[in-house]
Amino acid sequence: MEKRRNWTQEEMLVAFRLYCRTPFGRLHQHNPEIIKIASLIGRTPSAVAMKACNFASLDPIQRARDIKALGNTSRGDRELWDRFETEPNEVANAAEAAFERLGVERSTDDGETRQAVAPSGPTETATQVMVRRVQAFFRATVLNSYGHQCALSGIKIVELINASHIVPWHADPSRRADPRNGIALNALYDRAFDRGLMTFDESFRVVLSKRLKDGEIVEFQRRAFVPIEGRKLEMPQRFMPDPKALEYHRNTLFVGDQ
Repeated sequence: MEKRRNWTQEEMLVAFRLYCRTPFGRLHQHNPEIIKIASLIGRTPSAVAMKACNFASLDPIQRARDIKALGNTSRGDRELWDRFETEPNEVANAAEAAFERLGVERSTDDGETRQAVAPSGPTETATQVMVRRVQAFFRATVLNSYGHQCALSGIKIVELINASHIVPWHADPSRRADPRNGIALNALYDRAFDRGLMTFDESFRVVLSKRLKDGEIVEFQRRAFVPIEGRKLEMPQRFMPDPKALEYHRNTLFVGDQ
């Protein structure tokens, strides 16, 4: 009987990326992308799907919802998850790089199909490559966590949805890839949130600046913002928004009565 082969770090990074970017309903052995990845790394599609699903047991939001993993979580899985919690940018970059090295043709979150090719030549510096990978990982993971729809309006047109950073990109570079520092919002709400005209309280309910709801405002503005005050954020399927990040946003960015 052939001895079972241990998962390499490269393979676990690819499986972790699958967990982050793939809806639960597509984390199965019949998914064409999983079939292709499995053939490239010498694994069965069911093994790749199971390894990706095992990360669910390490995600607090999944445990709270009593979503069971497959019971095969390894020490390597836990170490990778713990590393992601402390060094999300590094893990995101490594996961995207591992996937690029497979050269898999994939579908993007806007429906396009692109070839995942590792960068080459002098046109991109190492920093530029990492930024591109981190941005791609963050957007795809946040949008997937929220079911590819705005967490307030329910809009499902992915071209109109942004992965909004709670703590801004420039304010804390260490959290640029952290999906717990993100919320899926349509472009209008994303802009208001980014400019501190809207925030969320401790119960994840919308708080609006007076500038959005008081005084002489146009009808479109009234219809777009006034009804959502007090509305609770639709919780993601994975990677719950960090309360400390939201507290930072309320205390540092929100303009309130201004």
